[in-house]
Amino acid sequence: MSQTAVASAQQTTAANRRRFSVSRILIYALLAILFVTQLYPLLWLVIYSFKTNEEILSGSFFSLPASWQWVNYENALGGGSYWKYLGNSVIVTAVTIAAVIVLSGMVAFAISRFRWKYGQYVLLLFLVGMMIPLQSTLLPLMLMFKHIDILNTRWSIILPYIAFQTPISVFILAGFFQTFPNEIEESAIVDGAGVWRIFTRIILPVSVPPVVTVCILTFINIWNEYVLAATFISSERLKTLPFGVYSFVSQYSVNYGAIGAFLVLGALPVVIVYFLLAEKITKGMVAGAVKG
Repeated sequence: MSQTAVASAQQTTAANRRRFSVSRILIYALLAILFVTQLYPLLWLVIYSFKTNEEILSGSFFSLPASWQWVNYENALGGGSYWKYLGNSVIVTAVTIAAVIVLSGMVAFAISRFRWKYGQYVLLLFLVGMMIPLQSTLLPLMLMFKHIDILNTRWSIILPYIAFQTPISVFILAGFFQTFPNEIEESAIVDGAGVWRIFTRIILPVSVPPVVTVCILTFINIWNEYVLAATFISSERLKTLPFGVYSFVSQYSVNYGAIGAFLVLGALPVVIVYFLLAEKITKGMVAGAVKG
């Protein structure tokens, strides 16, 4: 190879390295900006929760507290009835997740594995359900629940939660179920398995990634939901975690530090669950998008 060719190859390599370095720097810079913009509100809330009312009202958003007020967390856990609201949120969320998994799993199984004429139309109907604004259903649901006498009960929020979380769950699970080879079901039918046994013993056990994704998305969406709970629940005994902030608001004063501490404690389960299972969410969403 001539010296001219060698020099030209070296120049091309150097140019590619510079181009690669510049693109990598741009990507890292963009990721850093996204990281800061997403993480900063959470860090600001944590710092906010350790400040006194005077420091908060002074408008010093970027400053650290002069003295870390752990008493705010003591007030949040004690005077804010945190454990009562937490228990109500756990009950409502757990029942909703269980119902969504069962109902959306059966619907997705019927749509993706049965050969029937209107399967895709039913899936389309559920996709349309994802587009309905929650606020547009408040008045009809209020009248309906009052008529059947479940207003101001846990069912008055559990049922709408199930209805609003089922469409996206059906979409995720149906896309995953469509990837199963038909030979699996045919072998099970030859062995004498019925539809319910195929669904519970074969389909669900191998559908862990999308099922976990549905559980996490439902948990995140339900845990901090406020609009439906504020509309249909008036009993102090049944209120969920988002209502806890009102424990620190009186006619003449507001304990802003305790509110911040309560918000941190309320968001902590969601943050922990998301960071522990974020990879499963990604895998489940990708698995559900292979077909369909």
